[in-house]
Amino acid sequence: MRAVVFEQYQTSPSLTDVEKPAPGPGEVLLKVAGAGACHSDVAVYREFQEGQPGAQRPAFVLGHENSGWVESVGEGVTGFTVGDAYLVYGPVGCGHCRYCSKGQDTYCENTATNPYAGIGLGRDGGMAEYVVVPARNLVPLGDADPIAAAPLSDAALTPYHAIKNALPNLAGGGKYALVVGLGGLGQIAVQILTALTGATVIATDTKEDAMARAAERGAITVPSGPDQVARIREITGGTGVDAAFDFVGVTPTIQTAQASMAVGGRFTVVGIAGGTTEWNFFSTPYESTITNTYWGTIEDLHDVVAMYRAGQIEPDIERFALADALEAYRKLEAGELSGRAVVVPTL
Repeated sequence: MRAVVFEQYQTSPSLTDVEKPAPGPGEVLLKVAGAGACHSDVAVYREFQEGQPGAQRPAFVLGHENSGWVESVGEGVTGFTVGDAYLVYGPVGCGHCRYCSKGQDTYCENTATNPYAGIGLGRDGGMAEYVVVPARNLVPLGDADPIAAAPLSDAALTPYHAIKNALPNLAGGGKYALVVGLGGLGQIAVQILTALTGATVIATDTKEDAMARAAERGAITVPSGPDQVARIREITGGTGVDAAFDFVGVTPTIQTAQASMAVGGRFTVVGIAGGTTEWNFFSTPYESTITNTYWGTIEDLHDVVAMYRAGQIEPDIERFALADALEAYRKLEAGELSGRAVVVPTL
């Protein structure tokens, strides 16, 4: 079968022929419906070096945002019907530590000794015609479109988990939420905040078209610039935002969100660009919190699918045939995509 393979560090992946996988005990073989191209993939093959923390050893098939139809099942697997559509939970932990037992494989206590981080992250992923996944990692999609759903396993799961943790800060009237960065995750974050809270959503980005899409979804938009924080605070009546989510994670965006916080607010850094900031007792709003999250739980993914099926969230996607997958990654790196690139092997 054809697949997009990460073969060596700091080198573009290749589109090549690999052996069609077969499901082992406890596993399911999916015919891939869609595989989202994510900036994390770019980091895997472009930025990481051998031995660096977080680096996944090549070679393996990329793609950690996956959906597909059941093709066959391995030994001991029951309850699945051939042809049914599922969304794939990407993280794969040890399966027995306290975090994995809660379905939070992203925080597995045995990460250092696990053979891989997840499907498409050390283990063969979904940028291919077929993918094998643990049966536990499948969330049913019912009659919802599996191709458009593919990015939800990261681009919706990640903001959902961060927002769910901040919901106490947004309970009640007169609350404000700030979304920094309106790429794939930020756009869905605006939708999740609108669906789950009554907060006024403020959104900011450097791209006018991204802010226009967020405005169509009910956000008040603020362009980047020297008066960015002043404008955000003006919208809140001077008090600042009750919850902020930075989906970029560079130092300037972290500082923007931090400077926009209200007393008792919660600021979550979701983007993993490695930015830093300083903390000072006298300039920090009292009892405000700076924290971070990574991906989400499988329970969260069930909630995400329920929101998708209810029409509360819908990712912006651009479809590519598998033959054009490398072009999808090129466009992703060049910043030329207006939505999430989804590779569709059946095209």
